[in-house]
Amino acid sequence: MAVIRCEDCGQPFPEEALAYCCDRCGGIFDFDRPPDFDPNQVELQMPGYWRYRHTFDLVKGTPVVSLGEGNTPLVWDTYKGQRVGLKLESLNPTGSFKDRGSAVLVGLLLQRGVKEVVEDSSGNAGASLAAYAAQAGLLSRIYVPESASGPKRQQIEMYGADLVRVAGPRSEAAKAVLAQAKKGFAYASHAFLPFGLVGIATIAYELWEQMDGECPGSLIAPVGHGGLLLGIQRGFAALEKAGLISAPPYYVGVQTTACDPVVRAFQHGMDAMSGASEGPTLAEGVRVRAPVRVKALLEAINPQNGTFLSINEEGIMAAFTALARRGHYVEPTSALVWAALDTLMGKIPEPVVVVLSGFGLKYIPSN
Repeated sequence: MAVIRCEDCGQPFPEEALAYCCDRCGGIFDFDRPPDFDPNQVELQMPGYWRYRHTFDLVKGTPVVSLGEGNTPLVWDTYKGQRVGLKLESLNPTGSFKDRGSAVLVGLLLQRGVKEVVEDSSGNAGASLAAYAAQAGLLSRIYVPESASGPKRQQIEMYGADLVRVAGPRSEAAKAVLAQAKKGFAYASHAFLPFGLVGIATIAYELWEQMDGECPGSLIAPVGHGGLLLGIQRGFAALEKAGLISAPPYYVGVQTTACDPVVRAFQHGMDAMSGASEGPTLAEGVRVRAPVRVKALLEAINPQNGTFLSINEEGIMAAFTALARRGHYVEPTSALVWAALDTLMGKIPEPVVVVLSGFGLKYIPSN
């Protein structure tokens, strides 16, 4: 069973409290190894992705909270004559992959007796947490930047959460919620808390099943805090550890040139992140200047097994439109992965699978 420890000093995660960071050194908590996957322990009668419950490393008796997350389609298309798979995470219950993290996290919150939570988000994570909190009977307060898309704000409020709009960029919403966390509020952070990573890892298990026991040659995903790509990487690491695949995919993380700290860190070292801006972008879901999971992500993905690149606004809009013309109406953040194909097709192992992370009705164009 994996153990959650501070990635800096090694202190174990507290057994009862909900700590978003280490009280000894301020470090981030994370699992000390990938999940353990056993196809013989998959519980087909369980709802949503809870059939993989044995990989979650939860305390026995942790409540199952589900809105039907997971089991998203893998559909195949072509790009410049090459076969490309599209994993439709946009079809999760609240319209984004964030539901895979929220379901297991809210189950843990119930197990620990938490009644009220705060969270910060550009929109999708907040909407997801609000939905699962509503399902579980928890109170939630979600802090979002004032630039957050209108449909996402409405979605959060419709789930019954208290929505707090914060002036300024995404980082100001993070500062506001951290101030609440320091006052003792339970901070149910999709970024700081590691529990959602085991939920996101189920994307890898589903792809393995959908591809008849194989895995993609390459996998492309958008990167904000880094949890989506890191969770998927750990899912494939679990499959490799179990002897079910011979090698994992080649990983590609995509950011926007308006906010590309992980790309800079990958290319020039961690200190280079400070040069990243937090400029306005269509891809609001990855507008994260200080990504929480960057250290773990760059330890897992190096120039031998993956790469990171950024896309400008023109490229994002072109890909956003191109996907819609193929019948996939997704958020501009999701379009990052399709835009990356222009640079990558024919240069990375095939078959290529791209992760479409959020549904298009969450986004309203400014003109």
